[in-house]
Amino acid sequence: MNFAADLRENPLFELLARSASQQSVEAYVVGGFVRDLLLKRPCKDIDVVCVGSGIELAQAVARNSGKGVEVAVFKNFGTAMLRLDDWEVEFVGARKESYQRDSRKPVVENGTLEDDQNRRDFTINALALSLNDKNFGDLIDPFDGVKDLRSKIIRTPLDPEITFSDDPLRMMRAIRFASQLNFDIEPDTFDAITRLKERIEIVSQERVIEEMNKIILSATPSYGFKLLYHAGLLQRIFPELVALQGVETLEGKGHKDNFYHTLQVLDNLSQHSKDLWLRWAAILHDIAKPATKRFDKKVGWTFHGHEELGARMVPGLFRKMKLPMNEKMKFVQKLVRLHLRPIALIKEVVTDSALRRLLYETGEDLEALLMLCRADITSKNYEKVKRHLANFDKVERKLHELEERDKIRNFQPVITGEVIMETFGLPPGKEVGELKILVREAILDGKVRNQFEEAYAFLLEQGKKAGLTPKKILLPPTAEA
Repeated sequence: MNFAADLRENPLFELLARSASQQSVEAYVVGGFVRDLLLKRPCKDIDVVCVGSGIELAQAVARNSGKGVEVAVFKNFGTAMLRLDDWEVEFVGARKESYQRDSRKPVVENGTLEDDQNRRDFTINALALSLNDKNFGDLIDPFDGVKDLRSKIIRTPLDPEITFSDDPLRMMRAIRFASQLNFDIEPDTFDAITRLKERIEIVSQERVIEEMNKIILSATPSYGFKLLYHAGLLQRIFPELVALQGVETLEGKGHKDNFYHTLQVLDNLSQHSKDLWLRWAAILHDIAKPATKRFDKKVGWTFHGHEELGARMVPGLFRKMKLPMNEKMKFVQKLVRLHLRPIALIKEVVTDSALRRLLYETGEDLEALLMLCRADITSKNYEKVKRHLANFDKVERKLHELEERDKIRNFQPVITGEVIMETFGLPPGKEVGELKILVREAILDGKVRNQFEEAYAFLLEQGKKAGLTPKKILLPPTAEA
């Protein structure tokens, strides 16, 4: 098979070929770009292997581009990377690797293209296209990778025991590619993963979570998680999620399998959003159910407070899994804490006060929360799901109508701590905070509007009840101006 015509559609490949010829080295495009070309998938990353110095080839390409391109050199790894337009190109010299059992650091030697293809993780990633004059565009496929692409199979080029023992992260990569491409893992390859699952423990958490995030971002992430579970990897890298698995029955009363429910919620959400952190909220929304599970003879199984405990678990899980401890974590934590609130509002009569509180607490994340809650409505009974979603439509309409009218999201009460301190001559402290909360709650309950005159009159009334005497009566800000 020859793909010269495809390569010539992009002048970048002519530049790569010309530079390799000038350096008198053989060069090949390998891996993901070739795979995605055959699958007709978009790809902006190009890996180039040369039989020689990848760093020197990268520098030659940068010079020949005439665009003042900078080359990032990674001497310890013998690699270099540059960006041309919207393409990212990585260069490496062909090499062969050998590993010690207790280390992920290989012993690296210069090698041939064949050596380099042998060390690739899967047959579909061991494909190469020649950039050399004598056979420009020829496909080099020593392990029947094209056949595996057509059969939708993930398979290792060499003995899977060796491939996975050398670099245990490849076990997760196998599952990640299966999840992303909707491929099957060849039986011997999957069996090797189950046998070597303990080896994942020598891989850094940073590399593990990078692969897990890619699984989470696949079109149907439950497929990847089920493979991780059945291979025994998930039990080692995410035991808290596995703890959700199983159904317990007492006195004829059972509960849903919260592991498979969580995966269904994740899939439901993934049909509508590619937001990684919203998907993490789906994964963690019921994470505290095992810790809060109780049996009540009258009502059966309960999980009271799992949303609050789950929210408290989020920072620890993010820290353990090397996920970002920033606003992303706080976003997930907020959604875990609030995920039951909109569902609880599915009633014939729902008060404006309850809606205002939800709007205030969610702020800019209302749409994300509503999306999560819709995804959380799961049942084998289609009519039940349809009925719940119809009721949820009503709640969503009421929320948007109230927000349009009252502008509650991210609202700031007109009575600030400074106003309270100046009025009653108070120093900063607990008393000021309590009065501020009373005013805010009155506004959210609809007892007073968020206007200075009404809210200030309410403040004076509450101050009087607390035995406080005003030291100064303030005018509305417009009147003072």
